[in-house]
Order: sequence, then C-alpha cells, then structure tokens
Amino acid sequence: MEKSCTLLVHFDKGTPSLANEIKSALEDGDVPAKIDAMKKAIMLLLNGETLPHLFITILRYVLPCDDHTIQKLLLLYLEILDKTDAKGKVLPEMILICQNLRNNLQSPNEYIRGVTLRFLCRLNETEIIEPLIPSVLSNLEHRHPFIRRNAILAVMSIYKLPQGDQLLVDAPEMIEKALTSEQDPSAKRNAFLMLFNCAQDRAINYLLTHVDSVTEWGEPLQMVVLELIRKVCRTNLGEKGKYIKIIISLLNAPSTAVIYECAGTLVSLSSAPTAIRAAANTYCQLLLSQSDNNVKLIVLDRLNELKSSHRDIMVEMTMDILRALSSPNLDIRRKTIDIALELITPRNIDEVVLTLKKEVVKTQSSELEKNGEYRQMLVQAIHSCAIKFPEVASTVVHLLMDFLGDSNVASAIDVVIFVREIIETNPKLRVSIITRLLDTFYQIRAARVCSCALWIIGEYCISLSEVESGIATIKQCLGDLPFYTVTEEGEIADNQKQFQQVNSITVSSRRPAILADGTYATQSAASETSVTTSTLLPGSLTSSGNLRSLILTGDFFLGAVMACTLTKLVLRLEEVQPTKVEVNKATTQALLTMVSMLQLGQSSFLSHPIDNDSYDRIVLCIRLLCNTGDEMRKIWLQSCRESFVKMLADKQFRETEEIKAKAQISHAQPDDLIDFYHLKSRKGMSQLELEDEVQDDLKRATGEFTKDGDDENKLNRILQLTGFSDPVYAEAYVTVHHYDIVLDVTVINRTKETLQNLCLELATMGDLKLVDRPQNYTLAPESSKQIRANIKVSSTETGVIFGNIVYETSNVLERTVIVLNDIHIDIMDYISPATCADVAFRTMWAEFEWENKVAVNTTFEDEKDFLNHIIKSTNMKCLTASSALDGACGFLAANLYAKSVFGEDALVNVSVEKQADGKLSGYIRIRSKTQGIALSLGDKITLKQKGGS
Repeated sequence: MEKSCTLLVHFDKGTPSLANEIKSALEDGDVPAKIDAMKKAIMLLLNGETLPHLFITILRYVLPCDDHTIQKLLLLYLEILDKTDAKGKVLPEMILICQNLRNNLQSPNEYIRGVTLRFLCRLNETEIIEPLIPSVLSNLEHRHPFIRRNAILAVMSIYKLPQGDQLLVDAPEMIEKALTSEQDPSAKRNAFLMLFNCAQDRAINYLLTHVDSVTEWGEPLQMVVLELIRKVCRTNLGEKGKYIKIIISLLNAPSTAVIYECAGTLVSLSSAPTAIRAAANTYCQLLLSQSDNNVKLIVLDRLNELKSSHRDIMVEMTMDILRALSSPNLDIRRKTIDIALELITPRNIDEVVLTLKKEVVKTQSSELEKNGEYRQMLVQAIHSCAIKFPEVASTVVHLLMDFLGDSNVASAIDVVIFVREIIETNPKLRVSIITRLLDTFYQIRAARVCSCALWIIGEYCISLSEVESGIATIKQCLGDLPFYTVTEEGEIADNQKQFQQVNSITVSSRRPAILADGTYATQSAASETSVTTSTLLPGSLTSSGNLRSLILTGDFFLGAVMACTLTKLVLRLEEVQPTKVEVNKATTQALLTMVSMLQLGQSSFLSHPIDNDSYDRIVLCIRLLCNTGDEMRKIWLQSCRESFVKMLADKQFRETEEIKAKAQISHAQPDDLIDFYHLKSRKGMSQLELEDEVQDDLKRATGEFTKDGDDENKLNRILQLTGFSDPVYAEAYVTVHHYDIVLDVTVINRTKETLQNLCLELATMGDLKLVDRPQNYTLAPESSKQIRANIKVSSTETGVIFGNIVYETSNVLERTVIVLNDIHIDIMDYISPATCADVAFRTMWAEFEWENKVAVNTTFEDEKDFLNHIIKSTNMKCLTASSALDGACGFLAANLYAKSVFGEDALVNVSVEKQADGKLSGYIRIRSKTQGIALSLGDKITLKQKGGS
C-alpha cells in the first residue's frame, strides 16, 4: 500500500551534494541558515530521498532551538519522516522525540502548544502517542481557545486510531462535556465534529436537545450539522421529517455558505415540490445577492440540475432566473439565457420575450464594450422563442429590424436570418416586414446582411406597390449610374483611396471562402465595418448609398446578389404591372445597372477585377431579362422559394428528431436495481443518491469501477512497456478521466535476485505534467508490485509519456536501466461530438488561425462511406444535413464539429470527389484555435483514413 501524504511541496533541484550542505548548515549555521536547511531537507524527503544520517544531526542541533519557525519546520520534518521499519515497528530513535513533544505540549507559549497538538493529529504510531495523552487531555481546559480547538482535534484523531478507543476510553464523554461549556465557535465546531465522527448518537442527542438554538450557532458548526443530517438520513430514512425542519430554519441563516449547503441538502433529501421550491428560491436569492462571478456560475449550475429533474417547479422561477441578466459578465448572461429558454411555456413566453426586448433596448442605449456580443446573444434567444411560439414574432420582429445596421456584424446577421425565417413561417407578417425592411434597408452597412436582405426583397415583394418600392430602394442605394465616368477617372480613383482610408476598409486579395455546403469558392471581400454617412464619396453617393459604397470596395459577390434581386423583381413586375411601358422602363434600368457593374469590374480603378463567378452570374441575369421563357420564370420565381421552405422543414425535422432521440435515452441499464417507490414508507419523500453517484464517479476516475461489457475495453487500455525477455516485465493500464490520466503499472521481477531501490522514472512530452514522483521499492524474486502514477492534462493535444525502470542488485555495482515503450495519449479521449449553428461555424472558421490540410488517400470508393469512416474515427458530429448529402453526383462536402473537455473547438471540412478511375480525391481541412488540436487530428485522420482496405 502506498503511504498517505499529508504534505506536498514541489521541488526539483535535488543534487547528491545537497545533503552534505544541509548537514553543515544545521551544525554551524545561524537561525536563518538552519531555517533554509530545514526547508531543503523537507522538500528532499517529499521527493523520495531518504536522508538517513540527517535525523541525529537534527536532534542535536535543531531540537534545542527556541525559534518558532524552526520548531514549526521540525514538526513538518517529523510528520513526513519514516517512523517505522520495514516490518511496521516504530524505530527506537523515535522515542527520543517524545520528551520534546511533551515539553511543547506544556510550553508557556500558546503557539508552540497549538502547532504541536496539530502535529499529533497526523501521527499514527501508538507507541509515540501513548506517553503524550495526559498532556493532550490537560490542554482541553486551557484558557486559550486556539489550544482548546487543536486539543479537541488531537483527541479525535487519537480516538480514531485502531487502538484509540483503548487509549482514550472516556473521550466522547469528555468532549461532550467540553461542548456544553465551550463558548468559542471554532472549538465548539471541532467538539461537535468529534462527536459526529466518533460518537454519532451523542451528536444527534446534542443536536435534538438544542434544536431551538441551531439558528444562533456559528457558521462552522452549522455546516457540520448539515453534514450530520445528510449522514443520519442516509442510514435512517424514516427520521427525515424532524431534520427537514432544522434545514428549513437554517435557510434564513446570515451565512451564505450555510444557505447554499441547506439548499443542496434539501434537494438531496426530498423531491417534494415544497422542498424543491424552497431550494430554488434560495438559489435565486444567492444568484442576485452575490457579487462574485464564480459563485453565480456555480449557483446557475445548481439551477440547471434542478431544471433537469424538476422542470415543472423551475418554470415558476423563470423570471427570477432572468434577473441575473443584470450581471455584466457574458458567461453568466449566456448560461442564464440557456436555462431560461428551456423553461419557456405558453404561460410565461410573453414575460420572457418582454424581458429580452428590454435587454436589447438597454444594449442600444449604453456604450459598453461587449454590448454587440450580448445583443447577438439576445437576438438568438428571441429567434428561438419566436420559432417555438410564432405568436410572439409580431411583437419582436420590428424591434429587431432596427439592428439591421448594427456595427456588430454578427448581431446584424442573426437579425436578418431571423427576419428571413419569420417572414416565411408567419404569412400574416409578410407585408409589414417587407415595408419595414424597405424603410430600413439604407441603414445596412455589412455586405453579408445586405445580401440576405436583398434575397428577402426579391422573394417576398409580391404586390405591385412592393415590387416598385423594392426597385426604387435598390436604385436609391446604388446612386447615379454609371459608377464612374472617363473624365472623372483620376478624381474617382483618388476619392476611392481616401474613402478606404477614412473608413479603415482594407480590400483583401482573393481568398477561399467556405460556402453553406462546405465547398470552397473564390471570394474577394473587404473587412466589414460600419460606415457612417459622413464618409461617403463626395459627388457620387447619397447618404443612403450603402450598396454603392460596398460595391466600390470590390464586393462583386454582393453585386451579383443585387443583380439577381433586380431580375426577380422585374420578372414579377411583368406579372403584376398591366402597363408594358413601365415594365420596359424597369427592365432597361436593371440592364443598365448590371452593365455598369460589369464595366466597373473590368476597369483598372479597383484593386482587383470582378471574379469569374460573379461575372457569370450577372451575365446570366442580363440574358434572362433579354429573353425570358416560362420555364426560367418558374425556376426564378417559384423554385428558389420552394428550396428555402424545404430547408426550413428539414431543419425543423432534424431538431425534432434530436429531441426524440434524447427522450428515448435509457436511464436504467441491464442488471440495474429496480427501486419501487410506491412500496417505500410514506414518511420518506425520496431516496438519497447523491453520495452514491459521487462514489461511483470517483471509482470510474480511478478505473476501479467498470460496467458489464467493459472488459474488452479495459483490455484494450493495457499497454506493454517492456519485453518478455527483460529481467523486469512491466505493463500499464491507462485511465483517462477529463483532466487526469492515471497509470496503473504492474512490475514483475522475473529474476532470482532481490531488486533494490526499484524506481519507475517517467517523463512527459506535450501538455502533460507528472503530478508526483513514484517512490523506490524493494522487489523480491519473482514477485510483483503495483505502482500508480498520476498525470495532469492542460490542453487537447496528443501527448507522449516515456521513461524507464531503474533498479540495483547486490551482484551488480551499477544501477540497471530498462527503457520503457512510449505511451501515446489519444486525442479522442478528450473530444466529443458537439453542435453549433452554421453562422457560428463560419465565424470560427474565419477566426481560427491554425489549419492542417490532409490530402485524401484512401481505398474507399464511396463518398458517404468515407465520410462515415472519418466521423467514426475522429469522434466528431456532422453538421451538414443528411438531405444535403443525398444523391450520387460524385462529389461530397461536409462540415464536422467537436468540442474538447477544455472548451476548445475543432472544425473539419471534408471535400472529396470521385475520379474517373473510381478512386476518391480531395482534401480534409482541420482548423482550431490551438496548434495541438489541428496537428493531432490531422495525424489521426492520416492514420485512419485507409481503414477501408
């Protein structure tokens, strides 16, 4: 068995000559030198060094010293020193320290007495403790509370020893007597804790005798009372009623820590609506009263747990939870909104939406740095509410449309996507939304928002007045045509440069952009920033010329979208406008606009010409307006809308299927115990399961608990570290649990000799850190030893653990070294499938700087089989809808997403194409915020993508 460690200090500067330096400093040095030497000696002992010759030196030169710091270090040294031999008997020289400890326990200095009593709490050797018992008991009645509280702890630790009840037969009675007369809160708490651990019946009797004064006790004692109640109710469910009353009374305690523990205890003891409601109210009060953000996040986690098991009761608390939005911290606001959105019902939807609307208005009035991000969060929440309850859409859509021109591009995109979905799902709102959109269109300054708004105008302007207003709005935002004239070439070029400098719009070169289906396209774009009316081009733009300003920065993709919108409006005008002259006039104006755009794109005054995709799209629009057929008219005016409707239906279907899948998850596994609640005593309200779950989690973390059927998985985690012909055979069982890696190494001595000072030396590469250094062992011939090593993980990266086994034998003077095989920690243990919105995926793809590009090299011949193999190998989730992957076109593009236990995002885009010879080619692109994920996932995919062979 490994020794229990009561003290841990990191120290990695040990050298062979350090022991001699420590000895000379203790013998000849002054007080500061002795203090420094004692610290070094303690740290060497903690890191596995034995220092056998130092003990006598310390007894001679340190023990007589009166300095308080040296005496404290001496006690720490004695605490970690091996006080027994190999057979477990106390070393004879340990008797020498008993007299010193007795003198300390009778010292006139309170500090020396207190720290010595605290030291006795960590002694397990009865032979050393027994002579000191009279001195310990005499300190129970000392006048100073510091000594009394430590004396009580010393009595408790002695009583809990294997033979402690024989050494201190009357300890519970003495402590109960001391508890009755004690006035110091900490000493009173320690006395009650001693009874709680050693004489529970006495603790219960004292609690029930003084039940009326529990609310007046100090915070430390009240915390122990709650712990006692949890333990008692676990063993005797029938007596929970009288203890629940104590908990309810403590809910009004002045200490927030006690209130928090009360709420947690109440939830664990009872599932009655009254108890859950009281606990939820307590959590909500803490959420509003505490200023510490970490406390708020913890309380929100508790409310989230209550929401999962008692949703009906938590629905009543929705508005109280939303009051936490007053916190300026975005993480708290995000978690609050997530909880509230899952508690929405037809009863409270109006109140929730009203609160969210007020928060949106607040972000507009104040000038805080994170307002844009918070506004985006609120817009997404309102969007979710409107999808679940369409009747509230009319109350929020017009308010949100004011933010189409928001300087935060992501927020504006969320608004326009929300408008696009609402205008399709709520036919009654279409006229008002179109009118509002046309009125506010000139305020839009982001190209992506403009593109989506133009699509809405082109699809949903149905009546004659709407079509004419749409054409007029686009014409006004484009300004006068053409975009430039030959006589003003120099002036416009200069103005264009000045315009870019003033607005800090940097025109980028052509770069690949990921489309909605995961494919790549060439896009020439400028950075999207807000443009004020005071910085527009003089003489050529009006205050509403947002389309013109964006196109003059080189955004021809927006120009192509605008051409398609004009084409749809003109085609629809032919159906609703009886006057042919007006139709021809609108057609001519649209053609002039498109030709002017092509002329601008092919001129030399912009930093780059028009891209081929946008050019072909605009030319197609020109040909269509010149010669329109019925089939083409049907495609442009009906098929586009039908595709969008199908996309919304597919999205809703996938969300419904995910909800059904979650609801069908089985919470009871085969061979699990069945608990019949109806056969229980009516006095008990529920079963205590919290402690059981905690114990099971701890067992899973250390690999001691495995479910049925996990034997094969366990065998897969056993790694051979040495060869069968080596004198020492070693194998390791690796357990990965979130941030911890536990190595259980089995070492077998296959020789006929005794191996001395056998040590497992480990080192790590990557973001892994060895927590402690395994100690030295003596291994008998043909015997085995279990050695455990703990390693901390700080980021998602494929790490390597390497090392060797070092030992000595009596026949060989030198130490023998056996090099171990490397242990590779798989990145798959840290990432899990996750879901994110398409907009969020694109945003992260643009922001993340680390990209790893892996060429497809596989024997798979079917694109979908290859994609499924990649998903299975990387433990990621496919964000691309299955309907988008239907068909057999010989090409496939999909986006994959996963999240690590550290909150890191992993993005993957798979683009493959079937060649004429039947083989697949293409690339798999991985992007992440850190280099480790990109490289590790790339290595994993490279290794696994040939799995079809």
